[in-house]
Amino acid sequence: MNFAREGLLFIAIAAVVAAGGFGFAISRRSWGLWLAAFVLLLLALWVAYFFRDPERTGDRGPSLVVAPADGKLIMITDVDEPTFIGGRAIRLSIFMNVFNVHVNRYPVDGVVKYIHYNKGKFLNAAAEKSSLENEQMSVGVETGRYRVLIRQIAGLIARRIVTYSKLGEKVKQGDRMGIIRFGSRVDVFLPVGSTVRTKLGDATTAGVTILGDLPK
Repeated sequence: MNFAREGLLFIAIAAVVAAGGFGFAISRRSWGLWLAAFVLLLLALWVAYFFRDPERTGDRGPSLVVAPADGKLIMITDVDEPTFIGGRAIRLSIFMNVFNVHVNRYPVDGVVKYIHYNKGKFLNAAAEKSSLENEQMSVGVETGRYRVLIRQIAGLIARRIVTYSKLGEKVKQGDRMGIIRFGSRVDVFLPVGSTVRTKLGDATTAGVTILGDLPK
């Protein structure tokens, strides 16, 4: 199994602590210490599971919009998006819990034209206002005649957003674009006229689930 590079240090620390716990339990021959060591082992396995980074394949195409994140679709709304779209847009919000894969992927092919970091709060990522008030990283991709904005949003637990995007970089649909540690949310802003194929409550898989289609 592959792991996100941002998680390798956490995995190594958890593994060392678990190994130390078992070593201490063996030396002291205490059932209580054995139990504590077992709990540390479970914690190390969970950390490794959290930072897993499986390969993803699925349908690709210039008009398709694939999910940028694993999770559940919690909002589909018409909004004003003045920073990159420059007007009305369709916003699709995907909430990631601590059991989802947290590596994010590009929903479309194109060129990165906009990157903006906003230092904000750490409200519940499922709340409507978190899209405006929480810490977030916005990445705008120009794809043909259209613009698509991806916004990584931190949450109550997630306090670290990482993006691999660089201005002027050509990106491929489904390629890795970053990670948000320990839960949160990703919003995708599509141009008006796009067709949404998914519905509220649907589970999404990054790089696989088709969220919709760009305008013809």
